[in-house]
This record gives sequence, structure tokens and C-alpha cells, in this order.
Amino acid sequence: MAEVSVTVVSGAWALAGVALLLCLGFYAATLDVVLTADGGKPGTALYEVARLMRQRRRTTVAADTLLWRAGGAGLILAASLMVTVVPLGRWTLADLDVGVMWFNAMDVMVWALVWLAGWGANSAHPLVGAYRFLAHGLGYEMPLMFALVAPPVAAQSLRVADVAAAQQGLWFAVWMPIAFVVYCLGVVAFSVWGPFSAALGADIAGGVSAELSGVDRLVFQAGRYSLLAAGAAFAVPMFLGGGAGPLLPAWSWVLLKTIAVLSVFVWLRSRLPVLRPEKFLEIGWMVLLPLTLVQDLVVAIIAVRS
Repeated sequence: MAEVSVTVVSGAWALAGVALLLCLGFYAATLDVVLTADGGKPGTALYEVARLMRQRRRTTVAADTLLWRAGGAGLILAASLMVTVVPLGRWTLADLDVGVMWFNAMDVMVWALVWLAGWGANSAHPLVGAYRFLAHGLGYEMPLMFALVAPPVAAQSLRVADVAAAQQGLWFAVWMPIAFVVYCLGVVAFSVWGPFSAALGADIAGGVSAELSGVDRLVFQAGRYSLLAAGAAFAVPMFLGGGAGPLLPAWSWVLLKTIAVLSVFVWLRSRLPVLRPEKFLEIGWMVLLPLTLVQDLVVAIIAVRS
């Protein structure tokens, strides 16, 4: 009976975590509408949800429906798995000793999910968009991986709670600015957002999302916003001191910092140009990767001397 009770409680907390993630995603969607639409109103995002729920699903000839829909729905799952290792004050859904590696594994899984969403439709434009995303991935994933190395090296632990605790005196974002910026670029990229939205380009009729409609489009878009929210949440314990802050309880500081980072991500979307994948490959491998390696070297030297 005790094991059943523990399982029920854990399941309830897991559902609460997913609900919180979706709420953050809906906040991002609402803010996006307000910032980008002419005369946008907060209720517009809710109206779009209702409209897509009623819209008929589009079908294509010889589509692989299972892979097509798994690709879109998998984005929400990946985002949910990312936030399981984020400490909300003293509480963590999955306090893994290798929490940083877990997050990195989930963001790599997004490669396959977006590609499946493009492949499964059996249509030219979505497939082109899927390969554009993979090209962007080749440019951002290695710098992102090395950016995620710096905080654990300084904290001498891959456990996310330990990384947050190691920032009592100074946030890592302050003395690891390169790693922080590259991490934020990586979050924007695996969310197919802003300058990394070439996979959804108008020149290919919407790319990966070209054949999506109704619930399928709603789930895909919700996945993108959820990934953005999950990336913002993970930035808090990795670079922004976790729940550290005056007066308020730790969990509230985690939420406030998450909302702040998420708001910046959304605000930047229409203010940065879309990067062509082949151009960003040059930037990623020739600029960002060397800079993150230098950042890791500096952090390692400081960690050894301390």
C-alpha cells in the first residue's frame, strides 16, 4: 500500500509539473501575440486554440501518420522531460545525479522529432523544412553541449541542484557570459524560434508545419512554446542562481526568473533576422564553438585553483 501511495503522489506531482510547463507555454504564446500582432489582445491566443481545436485535420497522400503525429506530440514530451530535473526550490521531480546530461539528451531528441514531423507528411515542403532544421542543429548543438559543460565544471557536479547551490556568491551568468549566451542561442534554436525558424519559412509554405492543421498544428505549436519555456526554466539553476533571492521563497524566485528569461526569448523573436542554415554553420563552428571551448578552459582553470 505504501508503494502505491508513493506512486500516486509522484504521478500527481508529475502532472502538476506538466501543467505548469503548459501554463508557461501559454504565457509565451499570449505574449508573442501581444508583441507581434497589430492590435494584439491577450485573448487572441485563447481564440487561436479554440479555432484549431475545431479545425479539420489535413491529410496527405501516403503519409506516415504515426511518425507525423509522434513528431509533433513528442515536442511536448521532450519539454516535459527536460523540466523534471529543474529544482523548484527544494523540490525536484527527478533529482538525477546526471541531470545536466539528461537535459542535453532531451534537446538532442528534438532533432529526431522535428525531422519526423517533416518526413511523416510525405510532402516536399515539410521535408525541406526538416532538413533545414537538421542543418541548423549541426551549427548549434556542439556549442550548446560545451556551454552546458561550464557550470558543472565550476560546481564539480552534474546534479542540477548542486550547480544552483554553487552560485551562492556570484551567478554563473556573470562570469560565464559566453556559455550563457550560447546556451540561450541553443534554446532558441531547438525551439525552432526567431532567427532559427528557417525550417518554418514562408518560402517553403511553412516548411515543417506546412501540412499541419487542426489539433496537429496546435500540438506542434504548443511543443515549440513548451520547449522555449523548458529552456528558460533550465537556465535558472544553471546560470541564474536557482531559487536564490531575498524575501520570497525559493520556488517563487525560480518561477520569476523563468518568466523573465522566457519573456526575453519571446520579445527577441521578431527583432532578429532569420539565419540561413549554411551561414549559421560557419558562425557555429568558426566562432561559437571556439569561444565556448575557451570559456570551458577558463572555468576549468579557476575550478582547479579554487
